[in-house]
Amino acid sequence: MTTLVVIAKECLPGRVKTRLCPPFSPHEAAEIAAACLAETLVALAPLPFDDHVLFLDGRPPVGTGERWRVEPQPAGNLDERLAELFDRVQGPSLLVGMDTPHLDPRVLEPLTTWPDAVDAVFGPATDGGFWALGLREPDGSLVRGVPMSRADTGRHQRDRLRGLRVLDLPPMTDVDTVGDLARAAAGSPRLAAVLQSLRAAS
Repeated sequence: MTTLVVIAKECLPGRVKTRLCPPFSPHEAAEIAAACLAETLVALAPLPFDDHVLFLDGRPPVGTGERWRVEPQPAGNLDERLAELFDRVQGPSLLVGMDTPHLDPRVLEPLTTWPDAVDAVFGPATDGGFWALGLREPDGSLVRGVPMSRADTGRHQRDRLRGLRVLDLPPMTDVDTVGDLARAAAGSPRLAAVLQSLRAAS
């Protein structure tokens, strides 16, 4: 049984995409975040993983769909929440974020049935973090204590996987800054529509 997990937070003004403010308002940044999350969930839902989990901080968005089973995030720093997730899930599990709505789902298709020769999966982000992390045998100790939200987060996390057979996925750019929006919108119809609406309104 292979599990796909999307980690996300409720898209409330002032809590998400704060690095987009300015030029966007907190409300507009929340709209952008909601589009990113919706695109991610819709794009990944058809993949034939055995279980689809939305690991959520806050209330689930309207229209999440029956495909996604919502699991609340515990309290604590990000590394502690991720560690709790990997201690909780059973069997091979792949975690992805909500900040890459332009992700081509075909990149993840080979992982719907976990490859025999792979112990871990790692997807680096261009900002120095990571957008995907998977483990054949989930173990929270491989994440707990990794410094998060830093330019060297990805390096620290990749080092934790040393000694495992790691499949490295292509780098992806998270939607964090205004400069990231155009590239992401090119592969995300929902994000493109929101940006077009915000431009029209302004």
